Amino acid sequence: MILHSINRRKFVKQLIKVAALTPLLANSGTNAKADISNKEYIETVKGKIKPSKIGITLSHEHVLVDFIGAEKYDPGRWNHEEVIRIVSPYIRQIQDLGCKTLVECTPEYIGRDVQLLKKISIETGINIITNTGYYGAADNKYLPAHVYQESSDQLTERWLNEFENGIGDTGIKPGFMKIGVADHSLSELHKKLVIAAAKTHLRSGMTIASHTGPALPAFEEINLLISQNVSPEAFIWVHAQAEEDDSKRYKAAQMGAWVSIDGYSEKEKMRYVNWLIQFKEKRLLNKVLVSHDAGWYSPGEPEGGDFRPFTDVFLSLIPALFEKGFNEDDINQVFVKNPADAFSIKIRNT
Repeated sequence: MILHSINRRKFVKQLIKVAALTPLLANSGTNAKADISNKEYIETVKGKIKPSKIGITLSHEHVLVDFIGAEKYDPGRWNHEEVIRIVSPYIRQIQDLGCKTLVECTPEYIGRDVQLLKKISIETGINIITNTGYYGAADNKYLPAHVYQESSDQLTERWLNEFENGIGDTGIKPGFMKIGVADHSLSELHKKLVIAAAKTHLRSGMTIASHTGPALPAFEEINLLISQNVSPEAFIWVHAQAEEDDSKRYKAAQMGAWVSIDGYSEKEKMRYVNWLIQFKEKRLLNKVLVSHDAGWYSPGEPEGGDFRPFTDVFLSLIPALFEKGFNEDDINQVFVKNPADAFSIKIRNT
């Protein structure tokens, strides 16, 4: 993809830099504001950083995704240097536009490769946050066999081991949990994933990002977390843009959950602009996360397939928001403060 004209690029870059200068305050509740505690931190693939150092953040993206399934999963299907060659220029594009941090949401058994992510982070200088957890959507195709036999406590111990000791022998630690559920009422298997995530949160402080989609499973997840004494503030409703009833997103935000509208592309511009206007008018702008769900180097395809850039938020959404009356504080709220709060390691109980 060729970036838009250099003049527009410089214009947007300047706006982002201005936004990034706004003092960073975290939101501890639905509407209340509080300073981020010095005890809190964000875990990146290169180690801990202060929440105040996160900068402009894309909160749901992918570097590499392999849809071959858990049974056939093999990290040997891709070469690090080849992936870095393809992906690094896309990372540098968003760095030129002011982006400092990328939340990489690919779970284990779908292409999570933390050594690759660390190499890209070192190569480019961008912060990358990776995850622990298991993805149960897509008819459980990406769940390893042991998930069916193990209890929620056993899954919790697996995820806590990665949090405390690092992933495999890499020493690289996850900064959040990524689980996935089907787009209908939660099955017993998916309830187990949510309960395991709740137990892991209460012992680690990692936020739970759940591939969900419609509101029905989202609210079942929220209620199940509450039953485990985990606050909705520890939960990110991933792909909330898939819900047709706008009121459900605002209700979840009012409860304290993070509402992630993360499928942005330029053709969706006005839908996202209108949603964000509504979040602002309802005084809920401090509970929304925005990203592309883009990238997706695909092993086995020539040149990694059709890699989708991460630039549309910067080149079309943010300028459109400014045109609709958003100011630097509003942009900073959505792309700096909210991710800093959402991905800070801290226990959020009821």
